[in-house]
Amino acid sequence: MPQPRVKLVVTGDDFGYCARRNRGMLECFHKGAISNVSLLVNGIAAEEAAEISKRHSIPIGLHANLSEGLPVCDTLPKGSSLVNEDGYFHGKMGFRKALRNGQLKMIEVEQELKAQVQLFCELTGQLPHHMDGHQHVHVLPGVRDVFARVLSDHQIRFTRVPIEPGLHHCTWLSPQLRGFYLQVEQDSLDSVPVFLKHGIRWPHAYIGLTTMGKSMSVASLRTALQNAVGTPSPLSSRENAEPRSRCDLTAVPGSSLKGDGTMTVELMVHPGYPSLPQEGGCGEGPDDFSQSLDRLHELRTLTDPELRCLYKEKNIQLCAFRDL
Repeated sequence: MPQPRVKLVVTGDDFGYCARRNRGMLECFHKGAISNVSLLVNGIAAEEAAEISKRHSIPIGLHANLSEGLPVCDTLPKGSSLVNEDGYFHGKMGFRKALRNGQLKMIEVEQELKAQVQLFCELTGQLPHHMDGHQHVHVLPGVRDVFARVLSDHQIRFTRVPIEPGLHHCTWLSPQLRGFYLQVEQDSLDSVPVFLKHGIRWPHAYIGLTTMGKSMSVASLRTALQNAVGTPSPLSSRENAEPRSRCDLTAVPGSSLKGDGTMTVELMVHPGYPSLPQEGGCGEGPDDFSQSLDRLHELRTLTDPELRCLYKEKNIQLCAFRDL
């Protein structure tokens, strides 16, 4: 069989987190290393990021944030379920714990998501080309339903479904990280019918969990792409997903298969220059990952000429969500 043509959306997450992140992503865009960015509207450098995207015509979407920093909705009630006693979001795991305990009010989730879409439009002068969730909160139970309605109401066509082929074979992941990723996968599978119901679409395959930070290399990207593109039999339902790591959603109407046989893949990345202490974040300052060299490692890997050769070898064309 002829090798499939692949359109690869390389999305730089956390645009607006800090000025050094913005600088790194702009560099990656100009070097053809990323094709899309995802904006944190509550990031300390969000306004600068939006201006950069306009000035350099960088395709941009919304990285909806319910877990880190300060909310943007000024009509949330005092003592909102979305925030702790200091007024900050509960954090990646804290948000999930509050959700499990039934402490989060979905009406407040909807208020905050709508406020973030509105702020995105004010900053960029346009609707997002796509909208996903910071730390994958958009696929969580209950949240996914609200998220899907907000996308539908604003006619935002694309989201992210973080189901990564090959994940189950990555035994080198720490047990804690592996457990978190497997839960993200399960939540994503459960989100598929919700997104379909609302007419929301996504690329055929997603990669980025197994290639994040120091785990990123040209070799690991080659493997991840091969797992995504080389997945055997397309699946038409969740029941057929066995093992789940080999799940691909090419036969699901929500995925964006082109009539000409082109396959679409999203690669999630986090390139940039390390945040300086007290400079960056979403209101609480930069986290450890942001201040580490992992961001710079991703930038250098993504701009490595060897990766460009891999794309050429595999007949992979970079594109943005707006091109799908």
